[in-house]
Amino acid sequence: MSDTALDTRTGAALGGYEQATAGVGDFIALLKPRVMSLVVFSGFAGLMLAPGHLHPVLAAVAILCIAVSAGAAGAVNMWYDRDIDAIMTRTQKRPIPAGKVDPDEALAFGVVLSVAPVILMGLAVNWVAAGLLAFASAFYIFVYTMWLKRSTPQNIVIGGAAGAFPPMIGWAAVTGDISLASVVLFALVFFWTPPHFWALALFRRIDYSDAGVPMLPVVAGERETKRQMLAYTVLLFPLALTPYVLGVSGVAYAIGAAVLGGLFLLSAVRVLRAEEGDYKPAKQMFAFSILYLFLLFALMVGERLVLG
Repeated sequence: MSDTALDTRTGAALGGYEQATAGVGDFIALLKPRVMSLVVFSGFAGLMLAPGHLHPVLAAVAILCIAVSAGAAGAVNMWYDRDIDAIMTRTQKRPIPAGKVDPDEALAFGVVLSVAPVILMGLAVNWVAAGLLAFASAFYIFVYTMWLKRSTPQNIVIGGAAGAFPPMIGWAAVTGDISLASVVLFALVFFWTPPHFWALALFRRIDYSDAGVPMLPVVAGERETKRQMLAYTVLLFPLALTPYVLGVSGVAYAIGAAVLGGLFLLSAVRVLRAEEGDYKPAKQMFAFSILYLFLLFALMVGERLVLG
């Protein structure tokens, strides 16, 4: 798409803020609640799996801080990406490109909600967890959103670190430190992120191409993307068993992780073997990837609650 056409479509989509009156639901939408839910759950899992005890009120404060910080980063992301969001079919109805929320209001909303939970986490819980929270938010906004996303097809690989911090933050909220076990929980999300997002990028390739975002399928093609998805999924299989090796989880988790890992591998193989242009396996893998990560953490937490 030409720059002129892109500017025309963007300008049309971003008009009408003066007439728009944003509702509460529009500001909630800025927080990307569906994305936030998995982030919050992984943070909760880190908190539950950590050795030691945190008062229930402080635990609730820690989870709230993780949730608000994640949502705030999403709001700033929507503010910065409002031009390309107006181009992509998947994102055109977001509050800013739809003309429901003024960009300046969205930015102010995101900045305030980025700072507040870090301060609260530090004062109420501990400053190690607060520092990790601040770093994760800054990494997502400045490194991923403002730098990597539009400059390299490895945007998701490197930028995915931001979304991998919540279990480490939850762990640090209890222990006040960073351990090998919490790094493994971080790594689980980190290595899960590329096949998860590249599955989406495969069947949304045209959207990313029109918006000028160099996602791997746009730059390297479908075949190479599928190979790399399989490679990360293969690496993820033994990594998902590491919590059992470290004693963070038990046999029930190990069996569940092996089964889920096998199904995730099968999904990646089906994507690799699919004909170019056949995106049904990619859509199925994307949907399953969300369930996969949720069930991994649910197994760990469930086992901890049952066995103590």
